[in-house]
Amino acid sequence: MPAPSGFRYEIEGATVAIYHRGRRATVLRGRDAERFLAVVAGADEQQLMARVTGNYRRGNERAGKRSPRSGNENRRRA
Repeated sequence: MPAPSGFRYEIEGATVAIYHRGRRATVLRGRDAERFLAVVAGADEQQLMARVTGNYRRGNERAGKRSPRSGNENRRRA
């Protein structure tokens, strides 16, 4: 699985805005912003931002859409 990419963050006063592919994904305020800034300096920035925003792929998204238990059996498959 490829590493997460396309994330960046900006410090806006007392908040931290995290962007994914140019669009704002989330805004951290207060303790969350402080904690993020303390951890991001010594960690893999891209992976940390992916986890914070919830945009972290687990590798099973496509298989789940085609599953007969998902209720999507009548949908047109691409």
